[in-house]
Amino acid sequence: MQPTENTGHPRRWAILGVLVISLLVVVLDNTILNVALRTLADPVHGLGATQAELEWSINSYTLVFAGLLFTFGVLGDRAGRKRFLLIGLALFGLASLLSAYAQSPAQLIAARALMGVGGAAIMPVTLSIISNVFDPRERGRAIGVWAGAVGLAVAIGPVLGGALLENYWWGSVFLINVPVVLAGLILVTLLVPESRDPNPGRVDVPGVVLSVVGLVALSYGIIDGGEHGFDRPAVWGAIVGGLAVLAWFVALERRSDHPSLDVRLFRVPRFAAPVAVVGLVFFAAMGVMFFSSFYLQLVRGYSPLETGLLFLPFAAAQLVFAPRSAAMVQRYGGKAVSTVGLVLTTVALAAFAVVDETTPIWVVLVFFFLQGAGMANIMPPAMESIMSAVPREKAGVGSAVSNTVRQVAGALGVAVLGSVLSAVYRADVDGALRDLPAGAREAAGESVSGAYAAAGQLGPAGPQLIAVANDAFVSAMHTAAVVAAVVAGLGILVVLRWMPGRPATPAAVPPVAEPELAGTAQGRGE
Repeated sequence: MQPTENTGHPRRWAILGVLVISLLVVVLDNTILNVALRTLADPVHGLGATQAELEWSINSYTLVFAGLLFTFGVLGDRAGRKRFLLIGLALFGLASLLSAYAQSPAQLIAARALMGVGGAAIMPVTLSIISNVFDPRERGRAIGVWAGAVGLAVAIGPVLGGALLENYWWGSVFLINVPVVLAGLILVTLLVPESRDPNPGRVDVPGVVLSVVGLVALSYGIIDGGEHGFDRPAVWGAIVGGLAVLAWFVALERRSDHPSLDVRLFRVPRFAAPVAVVGLVFFAAMGVMFFSSFYLQLVRGYSPLETGLLFLPFAAAQLVFAPRSAAMVQRYGGKAVSTVGLVLTTVALAAFAVVDETTPIWVVLVFFFLQGAGMANIMPPAMESIMSAVPREKAGVGSAVSNTVRQVAGALGVAVLGSVLSAVYRADVDGALRDLPAGAREAAGESVSGAYAAAGQLGPAGPQLIAVANDAFVSAMHTAAVVAAVVAGLGILVVLRWMPGRPATPAAVPPVAEPELAGTAQGRGE
């Protein structure tokens, strides 16, 4: 029977505010980095990073993040969630300093990997703390605010990043994390209570190692194939090897009595379906965000600050709709709300297949807004369903799994769609580069950024190269957008088949056969 007394923490809304600040530093960094990609590719004002190095500057963070989320979610439940939040913030701040003063793409990639360690300690405990300090009846609303904070970071990141790039050197986009980290450390220390699992299990070291090795090998193969072609044994060796290691990881987890990922969770529909949807949506959306920055800054000629401002409709839609999604789920059910969100997202992604150099910019802004509105109505009901499928004391496990899938899917989305983009671009532009000098031909054939750099050294022939490169890039963008829309569209099928509908009252929720995977911890105190 549903309790009449609110079991939430007395300072739960202030604690939520602190968690939002902690979350901002993780999301803010990636949105800022998207705007800085063109500058990092510049050999004069940046680091002269190649297309593959730009992708690895994103993926080194996300792969380390995803690989450690399994362990850090469990360790946070075991050793203390507040403690892990503080450790994660401190590591993130230190790595931000190292990133800001990196002297080469390799140093930046390494520093970003260290940031992934800090992010992996921060992200899972924010959701698990929410599950522990909020009464289950308020959790949906709190998660909606949590998800809206992602929209706030998306809004702040590109604009702040653009303003910094126009007035300071590229390292300032990482240095800006430091004051946010300091504020988070102080507020977490003062306000957030400590909580942990009273019955923790052992750490699954073999599982952690296998997950990291498998994910890195798989993504390396995809990125390397997109950069140099998929016709080499080394590429397929990395891809097949990565998949084999991940299969070994799953088999190990099924037999382990202390798994970092309890695969039995995926037998619970209200857990498995939203996890799959989150993965599909972030695979598609992160890939599109990756090439959108190049489209706006290179093909359309907007400055980094202007590019940041053009992303505001996406963020505004998240801010408006995400906090209201819990009420929509209560009224219409998670299946209906998620379906509408997925349809909007799929339409918005598919729309980029008709965007070109002459499309009115207000039309592009409408597409960004539709994508933001769609994702705002996917994430909160999905996360609430995931977190309700595990008891409070195991909240770190549910949070870690959902965030891992999201980060891995985002990393693979950038890798796969980036590879599609590179392959189609090279095929389209190759014939027009035969008369160029060897150095310019190689740079222009690698990426649209390389073509712009080469055009600056060709004198009167430069504008012609830029026109050819723009046409090839837009064609490649159309292909990548179609792939993204198809992937997001698969999420609609998953929701219609497996996503729970209207929320049942606690009394009507049937017991689950396995107590450790039972539904919400409704009625449980701390």
